[in-house]
Amino acid sequence: MEMLPDLWKEDYWLPPGVTWRDMEQMGDSNRPRPLDLLIALPLALGFVALRYMFERFVAPPMARCLGVKNRFQVTAAPSPNLESFYIQNRREPTQSEMEGLMLSCRKTQRQIETWFKRRRSQDKPSKTKKFGEAAWRFFFYLTAFVAGLSCLVDKPWFWDLRECWRQYPFQPMERAHYWYYMLELGFYGSLLLRISVDVKRKDFKEQVVHHLATIFLLSFSYCANYIRIGTLVMLLHDSSDILLEPAKMFNYGAGWRRSCDTLFVMFAVIFLVTRLVIFPSKIIHTTLVLSMEVFEPFAGYYFFNILLMVLQGLHIFWAKLILHMFYKFLKGKLEKDERSDEESEVEEEEEEKGGEENKDPGVDCYWEKNSNPHLVLRLRGGIIEPSLKQLAQKYNCDRIICRKCYARLHPRAIKCGHTRNIRLRIL
Repeated sequence: MEMLPDLWKEDYWLPPGVTWRDMEQMGDSNRPRPLDLLIALPLALGFVALRYMFERFVAPPMARCLGVKNRFQVTAAPSPNLESFYIQNRREPTQSEMEGLMLSCRKTQRQIETWFKRRRSQDKPSKTKKFGEAAWRFFFYLTAFVAGLSCLVDKPWFWDLRECWRQYPFQPMERAHYWYYMLELGFYGSLLLRISVDVKRKDFKEQVVHHLATIFLLSFSYCANYIRIGTLVMLLHDSSDILLEPAKMFNYGAGWRRSCDTLFVMFAVIFLVTRLVIFPSKIIHTTLVLSMEVFEPFAGYYFFNILLMVLQGLHIFWAKLILHMFYKFLKGKLEKDERSDEESEVEEEEEEKGGEENKDPGVDCYWEKNSNPHLVLRLRGGIIEPSLKQLAQKYNCDRIICRKCYARLHPRAIKCGHTRNIRLRIL
């Protein structure tokens, strides 16, 4: 607590020669105050509640309109001993633990390994859940981008970045910019509050770093009256996100491949231009160089630019993933998001194999027929393997759909020229 007063020293937050008393001369209604940030917490909780309602009542009808269907679920057979071990450890058993489980459950090692694979697949998020998250983010990013653009397009600093520092730090704050800041801060706070229950993707750690850096960046820039440059940073980031989320939504649906690919290409171009060209050459150059025309460096100057550098590092990381996806797209091999949820590749491979491990579903697992059941199998050289043909006949599949060209194929004439996943619709 003794260090708390030092936290608000003018040397940390304001340029040399400027004090908090000087800032108070602008009046409470025209200047940002640190206490204003407290409203971000109830806003974050409000976003969590609003998101719950959105994903429960708005997203499901949208998902049905786009043909989003959950994959056919392979469920592990009930086993109290294995279930208890899985809940406590969340991992594969070691060899010594495997021997103990074999004795207690009276199963072979292969049966236990198969059970754990199926059990992990049960914890994977469904397509409808991932669609709901993407739809919610799209709703917010679109609203934030339109609102931000409308309140910035007529401002001088939107067209001339030197205006960001004219008369700094004595720049009055407009009410629209105040709410723009608070809503963005509350939204990213809600993402952190729900990060443990959201779909966990491969870039989970990078997402946590991004959310924390964004919250620190917004909080500091608000207290230090970096409002003008801060609004430009938020607008620039939202400009590409409004294309990423609908691309995901169409990707989860059925029959929207062309729309998904179009949105992905547009997103990739805008992301690379805004994050790798405009952000470093305009935003970072403005905060590093142009700001020095108005004031000398101080602690907040370095802190703010370090956070911008952290964001730029994350931009480079995600740009590599996007370029890899774009390369696969040009080669015609793009099937899913490089940031897809963890272990999804393992899950798909297990479900695609389908055949010999599950000749007797009653031993280690059983097929749970949900509202839209289907099997996903992999074409080998454009032709389905005999064992998988038998599986298709066993489950009475009435049609086969190529997931690349969406050609409907007869179960006995299943070659379409694409070595791709196919979908078998079960009667």
